[in-house]
Amino acid sequence: RYGVRLYISQEKEPLGTAGPLTLLRDRLTEPFIVMNGDILSLIDFGDLVRYAIGKDALLTITVKKEITPFAFGNIHFEGDYVTDIEEKPNIVMYILAGIYVMKPGIFEHIPEGRYYGMDTLIKDLLKRRLPVAKYDLKDYWLDIGRLADYEKAQEIYHTHFRSPEPAA
Repeated sequence: RYGVRLYISQEKEPLGTAGPLTLLRDRLTEPFIVMNGDILSLIDFGDLVRYAIGKDALLTITVKKEITPFAFGNIHFEGDYVTDIEEKPNIVMYILAGIYVMKPGIFEHIPEGRYYGMDTLIKDLLKRRLPVAKYDLKDYWLDIGRLADYEKAQEIYHTHFRSPEPAA
């Protein structure tokens, strides 16, 4: 109906977040998207895939800039003397957004039949000095793996994701 063909595989034993991909190795012969099941996003998948295909990397990860206000002032000092103060600074981090594009060559780096996480895959590629590309996700994104965030997703669903009702 939507021009998408789905294949479902089932793990006999837990294989982590990257290990189960080996169950579909024979079907994943072109660049493909992997996405955590507890992510809600308005990402432009076409843009992401075009970007990833243009990179010399088997793996492209999405990153999302997160800014968290810190509740206390931060004091800078040298020895016994204060050199600066930042009153309640923001903590800025780029988080792993749980959306990936992989090229089929990635299977050379994912062991079969054992638990293997996406974080381990990234670390192993970096240890081998293989490039891992990053895509800056600027679109709406929400991790709904925690109850409070799931409840928030229920509230904003109509604003961001629901198609308008057809005109009568």
